[in-house]
Amino acid sequence: MALDPKIRINLDRSVVLLVQQNSQAMDALTAMFRGFGVRKQFKAANGAEAMHVVKTQELDLIVTDSHLPDMDGYDLVHWLRREGPDNARFTPVIMLTGHAARTMVEKSRDSGANFVVSRPFTPEILLQRVFWVAKDERQMVVADGYVGPDRRFKNMGPPLGVKGRRKDDLSTHVGAATDPNMDQSDIDMLLKPMKAQL
Repeated sequence: MALDPKIRINLDRSVVLLVQQNSQAMDALTAMFRGFGVRKQFKAANGAEAMHVVKTQELDLIVTDSHLPDMDGYDLVHWLRREGPDNARFTPVIMLTGHAARTMVEKSRDSGANFVVSRPFTPEILLQRVFWVAKDERQMVVADGYVGPDRRFKNMGPPLGVKGRRKDDLSTHVGAATDPNMDQSDIDMLLKPMKAQL
């Protein structure tokens, strides 16, 4: 899906935290966000450094790798959503992963990440996700078992085995996966905000 040329978002004043242990990958991320117009970037090579930045800086976006040397990116997001500073708990998070199995995407979602981007990705794909995060209107949910963007999508149909109330309800049955990794469009559909249909 190409970027809509009518979309205009100025990222000049945005503050972004990039969390990545691989220095080459960090250089590529830094260059991408500089190209997007983001001037103020903080970098962290592990979860502890990222936590320090979250505690000391006001951020507009966090982009983290799913695998860090001292903790998983999932644990970092889990900490942010449940124990992070009050002013940072709901900072949008984009999770980067090289292994996009459905279980990993669900783990990212369940930890409270807003979106997942699988490697390899182009700057255009990453910029699309940044735009999605900027336009995301989902409320943040705080519950005993979950803190993060509202995951309830009212147009997904009834649970498996339950008769729907509407004749056009869709089944939630997906079937067995044929490939261990999901492609980026499948990941996007799993995490894409959708308007509730009443």
